Amino acid sequence: MTNKTDPSGDVRLTGIAKTYGAFTAVHPLDLTVPQGSFFALLGASGCGKTTTLRMIAGLEEPTRGTVHLGDQDVTALPPYKRPVNTVFQSYALFPHLNIFENVAFGLRRRGLKSVKKQVEEMLDLVQLGEQARKKPHQLSGGQQQRVAVARALINHPKVLLLDEPLGALDLKLRRQMQLELKRIQTEVGITFVHVTHDQEEAMTMADTVAVMNAGRVEQLGSPADLYENPRTTFVANFLGTSNFIEAEVDSKNGDEVVLKAGGGKLVLPASRCSAPAGTGGRVLVGVRPEKISLTHADDAGEIPVGRNRITGKIADSSFIGVSTQYVVDSPVCSDFEVYAQNIDRDPRLVPGAEVVLHWNPAHTFGLDAAQDADAGVEEAA
Repeated sequence: MTNKTDPSGDVRLTGIAKTYGAFTAVHPLDLTVPQGSFFALLGASGCGKTTTLRMIAGLEEPTRGTVHLGDQDVTALPPYKRPVNTVFQSYALFPHLNIFENVAFGLRRRGLKSVKKQVEEMLDLVQLGEQARKKPHQLSGGQQQRVAVARALINHPKVLLLDEPLGALDLKLRRQMQLELKRIQTEVGITFVHVTHDQEEAMTMADTVAVMNAGRVEQLGSPADLYENPRTTFVANFLGTSNFIEAEVDSKNGDEVVLKAGGGKLVLPASRCSAPAGTGGRVLVGVRPEKISLTHADDAGEIPVGRNRITGKIADSSFIGVSTQYVVDSPVCSDFEVYAQNIDRDPRLVPGAEVVLHWNPAHTFGLDAAQDADAGVEEAA
C-alpha cells in the first residue's frame, strides 16, 4: 500500500504541449495530479486527453514543457524507464499464456524466480484467484480487463494510466467495472489517471475531473463541483443537461444578482455568477432539469414565495420509469427541460398544458452570455 502523503506519486505537467505540424493537439497546460488520487481526463474525441496521457506514459514526446513524477523529471525517459504502467482499451493479454502467467509476465521479465505469492495476491485483489489456470479467451470482457489491471499493478508503478479502459464493455458490465476499478484504486492507494469520453464514468470513479475541450482544460474540480458550478457553457452541457435563459442584470442586492428575463425577474447567488454582474450586463442563467418543479397553471397560487419562476406550455413528455422528462416551451427559453421524479404524478401535466416552472434561486448559476449556449451539446451525445 502506497502512502498517500508521499509526493513521489504526484504527476506534474508544466507547460506541456503537443503540435503536429500546424495542428495543436494540446495547448500548453499545467496540471498536478496528487499522489493517491483517482484523476479523470474527460472530453470528446479529439480534445487532447489521450495525447496528454501518452505524454505522461512516454509514448508521445511533448513539443514543449516537462513531465515530472514526484521530484523526477521524466520528460526525456523512454516508457520502460518511467514508474508508470498503462492499461489500454484492447487488453493486449497473451492468448497462449494462462491468467497466472499473464500477470506474472512483468516479474519474470525482471528476472524474478519466485513470483507465486505476488501473483496470487494480485489475482485476489482483482477477485480472479479461482481463474488462474484459464486462458484469456475463457474469461468475460470484464474479467480480462481485471487481468490487464493486475498485470499492470504487479510491478508496483507509482502511477497507473487507463486509456478508455471500459470502452469495449457493454453498459451493465461497464458500470460494474467502474465500481471495481474504484475499489482496486482505494485498496492499492496509487495514483490512477483515467482517460474517458463518458461523463458518468468520470463522475462515478474520479476524485478530480479535468474537462478537456479542443486541447485545453476547460475546468478542473470534483465531480460535484463541476456539475453544480460549471464555469462555461461547454462544461454545463457536457456534464449532464442544462437549461439556459438569456437575461439582463437589473440590480445587485447584497449576495444576490437580480435579473430581467422576458417580463419577469430571476434571482441567483452572486457567488454562482461568473459573468460580469454590472447593471445592463448580459447573463446566461443556467438551471439543471432535475432542480425544477412543474406546477399546473391552475395551482400557481400554491407556489411558495421567493422561488424563481417562469411560465410555459408542455410541448412533449417522456415517461422513463424513475422520472418523467418534460420539454416546456417558454417565452424565455424554447425546449426547456424538466425531470420530475415519479412520486405523485399530476395527470394534468400532458402536452398542451399551461404550467409554471419554479425552483430555488440557490440552484441557479450565471455564465457570460458571450458564450455559445449550445457548446458541448453535440460532443456529449
